Amino acid sequence: MTSDLTEESDPYCLRPADAAALLAGAPWRRFGVIGDSLSAGTGDPCPGYTDLGWSDRVAGILRLVRPELEYLNIAEVGATTAQVLAKQAEPMTGFAPDLLHLSCGANDIVRRQPDFDEIERTMRRQYDLAVGTGAQLTTFTLGRAYVVPVFPDWTERITRLNAIVRTVAAEYGAVVVEFWDHPVNARANLLSEDRIHFSASGQAVMAAEVAKALAGVLGREDAG
Repeated sequence: MTSDLTEESDPYCLRPADAAALLAGAPWRRFGVIGDSLSAGTGDPCPGYTDLGWSDRVAGILRLVRPELEYLNIAEVGATTAQVLAKQAEPMTGFAPDLLHLSCGANDIVRRQPDFDEIERTMRRQYDLAVGTGAQLTTFTLGRAYVVPVFPDWTERITRLNAIVRTVAAEYGAVVVEFWDHPVNARANLLSEDRIHFSASGQAVMAAEVAKALAGVLGREDAG
């Protein structure tokens, strides 16, 4: 796909008003986000796109539906699943969200030898606490475009992590917003200068996909 798109012309984006229409009547009043830089919405600006992370965008959409929405994002750049559990789970539980986004473990697989069994155990502990809030849970899978070239087995690491995310999320009733095979992975301006984080272009698409996924939770047939 060419890189001369704007947010208005991007086929994978939603205008805020259109996204809000998909979520009309949504019950969520307290939107929480924990995790790492992916959850935080870290990324470089991109010409033609508003410079906002996906979670801030989703909060803005939800406020069009529920102006009284409370929003808390305590995600930290570089956080592992264990660090999210240790530092973020308790304050987020205290926030009492009814919509909660969880990390998907991206920083756990940049170690020399990731322990995937431990990643899954820690992720389950995170979900155990999260599900106790009664919130609707959401998470991501990592996309193909996310590349750390120092690891020759990087693609295998992502596919194994994504499989864990899908399995655990399914057991806890979390919505998985899929990016592994999303067409946006082929976009020339998708990644920031660090070649890891999505730029504002990708952030806009992430927000649209989250809105569509939440519309699916509401049973909206036009959410695809």
